[in-house]
Amino acid sequence: MPTYGYQCTSCKHEFQVFQAMKDAPISECPECASPVKRLLYPVGVVFKGSGWYVTDSRKPEPSESAGSSSSQSKTDSSKTASDSSTAVTASTEAK
Repeated sequence: MPTYGYQCTSCKHEFQVFQAMKDAPISECPECASPVKRLLYPVGVVFKGSGWYVTDSRKPEPSESAGSSSSQSKTDSSKTASDSSTAVTASTEAK
C-alpha cells in the first residue's frame, strides 16, 4: 500500500497517510478540519528488462571496452611524455 502526502489549504499542515489505492482520498485536515490537497512526489524510474531499446542497460562488449581503453591510454601516455619534455626544455632555457 502506498503512502500519500496531503497539505491543508488553511493551516498548511502537511501529513502522510498509508492507505490502499482503492481508498477514498482524505478530505479534511486532522488539525483544523479544513479541506486538504494531495501532494505529488517525484519517483525514480529505471527502464530495464525486455521490451526496451537494445542500448538501454546494455553491458559493453569486450572488444568495444578493451580496444578503446587501451588505445586511449597509449594516446594519453604519449601526450604526457611530450608535455613533460617540453616542460624540462622550458625550465632549462629559463636558467
